[in-house]
Amino acid sequence: MFAVEVREHIMIAHSFKGELFGPAQKLHGATFVVDVAFYRESLTDDGVVVDIGRAHDALKATLGPLNYQNLDELPQFQGKQTTTEFLCKHIFDAMAEAQRAGKLGPGGEGISRIKVTLHESHVARAWYEGTIPQ
Repeated sequence: MFAVEVREHIMIAHSFKGELFGPAQKLHGATFVVDVAFYRESLTDDGVVVDIGRAHDALKATLGPLNYQNLDELPQFQGKQTTTEFLCKHIFDAMAEAQRAGKLGPGGEGISRIKVTLHESHVARAWYEGTIPQ
């Protein structure tokens, strides 16, 4: 299996509901380093997994609406706990849609899996990995 990974970061604010979250129930900020890996069984005729520039552009387009936002105030997240794990799946879904829409460029249709990792800090990270629903 071949893979290519691109990286970006976002700065957000959010809060959580429930005693499980302790002090994180209050509004707080987070800076996430976001890695997205694209997997395929064989390389394209050009010898790549995916166009890195287009993959990075798709990631930036996905993260742009979240950057410097209070996630508690965004309509798409109303009633949701925007945990690191939840955000991994949200970003995965957007990147899978970018793949299906051809935004990864020629050869992007051969991507079979995507893994999204959010690094919360130097000691904690979460990820979501899955096949791309067609």
